[in-house]
Amino acid sequence: MLIAEHNEKKMMQILRPILFLILFVFTGAGFVSAAGVTEKDTTNSHSEGFEAGKHVIAHVSDAFEWHIATFGETHISIPLPIILYSSNKGWNFFMSSKFHHGHEAYNGFRIEHVGENEGKIVEINQNGEVVGLPIDLSITKTVAGIFVSVIVLFFIFLNIAKSAPKSVNKAPAGLQNLFEPIILFIRDEVAKPAIGEKKFEKFMPFLLTAFFFILINNLLGLIPIFPFGTNVTGNIAVTMVLALFTFFITSISGNKHYWKEIYNPDVPWWLKYPVPLMPIVELSGVITKPFVLMVRLFANMMAGHMIVTVFVSLIFIFNDLMGVEAGLGVSFVSVAFSVFIVLLDILVSFIQAYVFTLLSALYFGMATSEHH
Repeated sequence: MLIAEHNEKKMMQILRPILFLILFVFTGAGFVSAAGVTEKDTTNSHSEGFEAGKHVIAHVSDAFEWHIATFGETHISIPLPIILYSSNKGWNFFMSSKFHHGHEAYNGFRIEHVGENEGKIVEINQNGEVVGLPIDLSITKTVAGIFVSVIVLFFIFLNIAKSAPKSVNKAPAGLQNLFEPIILFIRDEVAKPAIGEKKFEKFMPFLLTAFFFILINNLLGLIPIFPFGTNVTGNIAVTMVLALFTFFITSISGNKHYWKEIYNPDVPWWLKYPVPLMPIVELSGVITKPFVLMVRLFANMMAGHMIVTVFVSLIFIFNDLMGVEAGLGVSFVSVAFSVFIVLLDILVSFIQAYVFTLLSALYFGMATSEHH
């Protein structure tokens, strides 16, 4: 009985923070419409009708300012640093508020809204003509979101590191109690089986970093309240960098047997000479593996944000087409489905972090396995 009660208390300690997070996301989903409407979308909804496509793309895209909400003609946003290098003007440092939500140029630069350079900062001359693209190192909304997630990660794991020595002779508590089973799961159920008990340890820092970075960013992206709600893992540039880390670690760690199986696999000779069919297939696999990692994570997280935004957009679409009553009527269905998708995305967030970590571990295992 005492053991059962202890296990029950321990389980509740693990589940309580998760349940609180689910409740917080559930109640916060109702604010998605306010946090996701951009200044451009709101203007169009009054003058030209609500443009759902632009609203959805604006919600999931990166931006040079952190837009929070729009109330009538008042736009609440956080300006972000703009860092540009131009061959004509050298380095330029200023805040994105100088662009006035992208409507005005500043110091010979502006945000392009149409054409092939849409969404980018371009350099213009005195006549307003585009003369080139500067090197853009600006802190965008996605980068700011990464900073927020890094702060959260530092808070979590510094707290765990501080409490770990105190729990040597007793059961862990607090954040350590929540995260230690996850860390042990990645070690015992992912790294060891995929890489091997003799070689898994040197890959553990990257695997744990990738797992928790992806997981925390996935979950924070579901909270539509500043300073959260940034679609970090739904940005293909972020997933590309994560996939490149896996690619480089796999390539650097690859042993002689790994590269031999790529360039001279053990297959019938007519599959290698005179046309190197199998070496081409194996070499293409080296490239497609990180590509699949990049696209899978990006597509799954992008899709969740887009579906929620589409459901919210239905309210404004019905309002424009059939009046306020229709918009109000469909809002109950839209919000209900939005909440369901957000709750489903919590599960997807864990699955995608697990899948990325598992596949990375499998690639490391294949690169370091010995010939049998």
